[in-house]
Amino acid sequence: MPYSYREAHAGDIPQMQQVRASVPENRLSNPGKVTHSDVLRHITRSGKGWVCISGDSVFGFAIVNVETYNIWALFVEPGSVSRGIGRTLHDIMVNWYFGQSHTTLWLGTEPHTRAARFYRKAGWKESGSNGPDEIRFELTYQAWLRKSNG
Repeated sequence: MPYSYREAHAGDIPQMQQVRASVPENRLSNPGKVTHSDVLRHITRSGKGWVCISGDSVFGFAIVNVETYNIWALFVEPGSVSRGIGRTLHDIMVNWYFGQSHTTLWLGTEPHTRAARFYRKAGWKESGSNGPDEIRFELTYQAWLRKSNG
């Protein structure tokens, strides 16, 4: 299946929400807490987002918040995991972010998950906790340069 990647727009949000709700890890305890307007704000005002599509379907998405220096979301539809979608979205997002700012990025994710292993492999370093059920990862501009050039 051929995938393409582009910036996310408002019309993508319903499918982005479906992808978010379908993941088995880092599930929202209350899916209603992340609203359509929350996503819209993050992709239009406080950050930027990208989607992986094939045809008219969204298979993954990523969102970075430039106001809080935070990866707000990176999710891939479970049937499409291990096809490089997450890594491609990650790299597009992080390259864009570090083109705007050299401020260290951070994110929180559950420990002992695919996501935690993914971020470690991508060069992120664990830097403590982000609440009772999450670990905090950070990625510096210098570490990203070394990883992307090496």
